[in-house]
Amino acid sequence: MRRIIALSDTHLELGSEIPKSLVDLAKGADLVLHTGDFVSIQVYETFNGLGSFEAVCGNSDFPEVKALLPERKIVEVEEVRIGLVHRASHSADLTGAEFLAREMEVDALVFGHIHKPLVERGSHILICPGSPIAPRLSAPSVAEIEVEGREIRGRILPLGKPICNYFKYAESLAKGLEAGKK
Repeated sequence: MRRIIALSDTHLELGSEIPKSLVDLAKGADLVLHTGDFVSIQVYETFNGLGSFEAVCGNSDFPEVKALLPERKIVEVEEVRIGLVHRASHSADLTGAEFLAREMEVDALVFGHIHKPLVERGSHILICPGSPIAPRLSAPSVAEIEVEGREIRGRILPLGKPICNYFKYAESLAKGLEAGKK
C-alpha cells in the first residue's frame, strides 16, 4: 500500500516557513502531491526536497514556478492513474471536475483553487485537499490518499480549527482605525 499526502494552495510568500506539522506529514508519506499555488519558488523547492514529489502550477504562482511546472499532470501509483490540476472547473458544482477526470482518463482527480476540502466518489474520485495555510470557511487541511493495487481511498486530514480570515481582516481594520484616533 502507498500512502500519499495531497495538498494545495499553500500561498506562502518568500521567507515564509512551512509549518512543521505539514513538513512532518510530507516526510512520512510515500508520495506528496501539490496542486499549485505554492506562490514562491523557495516553497516549491522545500516541498520538492522532502521526498518523492509531483506537482502542477497554480494561478497565483510566481513566474519561476510556472516555468518549472505543467498545468496538468498524470501520476501512476501502482495500478491507479491520478490526475493533478489546480483549477478543475469553472462551475460552482463538480460537473467540470468530473468531465476533466474523464478527459484525462484518470481514476482520481486531485485539484485545488477552491481552498475547501472535499472527497467525492462517483465515476471517479474527486479530491480537493483544501488549504493547509489559507482555508476558506473550513479547517486547514490536506488529503490522505491510500492506493493498493486498483483500490484508491481518500480522506481529509484537518490540521487545526476552522478559521475565517475575514475576522482576522476585520480585526486588523479595527486596530488600524483605533490607532488613527490616537
